[in-house]
Order: sequence, then structure tokens, then C-alpha cells
Amino acid sequence: MNVHDTTIAKIQKLPESLVREVNDFIDFLLMKHDRARWQLWVHFAEVLDMAESNFADYLSNLEDYEERLARGEIRW
Repeated sequence: MNVHDTTIAKIQKLPESLVREVNDFIDFLLMKHDRARWQLWVHFAEVLDMAESNFADYLSNLEDYEERLARGEIRW
């Protein structure tokens, strides 16, 4: 039995709630290995962090974001 078959056998033994988690993790891995989708995900996570920060950090976060845009690290 190869790794693929062994993994499928393990998944088949899991309860439905854990199968959903495995499925979500597989989606994450597929996204991570798709460069364009991964960059969008990283950008989304960064924007979310910035949105959730308090306004005391707003100006420094905005300046950091603008600097990263200027360096081409992220795209608007």
C-alpha cells in the first residue's frame, strides 16, 4: 500500500467532522502551492490584521503598507 492509499484509508475511518477539517486542510495546501492564490491569501491576512488593529497603530500600519506597496512587495 502506498502513501496515497494509506492516507485515504485513514480518512475513511474518521468521523465526518474530522473529514471536513481534513478537506479544509487539503484546500489550504492546494492554495498554498498556487502562487497567485497564496499571494492573495497573504494579502488578505495582512489587511485583516491591519483592520483589526486599534487606531493607535493606524498611522504606523498605513505607513508600513504604503512602503511595502512602493517596494512592490504587495499590490493594491
